[in-house]
Amino acid sequence: ESRAANASNKEINIQWYIPSLAKPSNYTETKVLLLYAYNTKPVKISNIKIFSSMSTFSGHLWIPLARIISLREKLSNLKLQVEILMQSSKSLSSASEPTSFLEQSETLKLIPSKKTKMSVAKVHLDETTEEMAKMCLSEVKALLSVVPAPSLPLTEIPFEVNLQSIASLENMFDPANGCIITEENLFNWIISL
Repeated sequence: ESRAANASNKEINIQWYIPSLAKPSNYTETKVLLLYAYNTKPVKISNIKIFSSMSTFSGHLWIPLARIISLREKLSNLKLQVEILMQSSKSLSSASEPTSFLEQSETLKLIPSKKTKMSVAKVHLDETTEEMAKMCLSEVKALLSVVPAPSLPLTEIPFEVNLQSIASLENMFDPANGCIITEENLFNWIISL
């Protein structure tokens, strides 16, 4: 029972395993094992010995470590670019509402220690950032596709880009940690792969 699980909504759980000896014999490059489990309906597992569900799935993929590291770096750059776009749009909107320096400093004093929540607001991408996003997502698609044939690059972004979705993708491809993804559109896109 201590290993029982509950998922009140749809979610995908990603874990990485970097094996020391359990390498597939037909590969020469270093590969890591992506372990995933997801549910398409809420799940409550109270007894792992008798659990069976038509809405819970799991599996694994061997993925080259060098490609994961490269993709994570690109996703990190994309996240930075999205943050810059968000800041510039915020500064443009706040420029239309003039406030004195004293009012701004008083506002800052009211909430100094509160952690800011990651933004789920849709970001309007410029052309360069949109191309960057398409390249990153095409690479995600290529890595997660079961068929090893090269897939065509994406011509459109399959979900709404916001800071949370890009941060989730960046966390997903961090082999030192796992992550849980619950955002509806991102979840649907990942499980479709």
